Amino acid sequence: MMAAKVTISNNGSIRIEGDFTVHDAEGRQFGLGGRTAISLCRCGHSENKPFCDGSHKRTGFESACAARDLPPPAPKPQL
Repeated sequence: MMAAKVTISNNGSIRIEGDFTVHDAEGRQFGLGGRTAISLCRCGHSENKPFCDGSHKRTGFESACAARDLPPPAPKPQL
C-alpha cells in the first residue's frame, strides 16, 4: 500500500488516499469499510461529518489553498 497522500481541493474537500486510519477525539478508529480513499469535509455542512457529502457545492463554499513551504517548527523548551 502506498503512503498516505492528502489533497486539498479548491472549494471542496480534503481527499486522503493510500494507507491511513481516521480516529475521533477519544482515539476510537472509524471503520472505513476497506476504503483506501476518502474525502473529509472542509465546509462544515456535511450531514456525514467528518466525511464529505458534497454539501460544499450546494452551499457555495469557497477556499483555495495553494501549496507552500512551512517554516521549521519552533524548538521545544528544555525542561
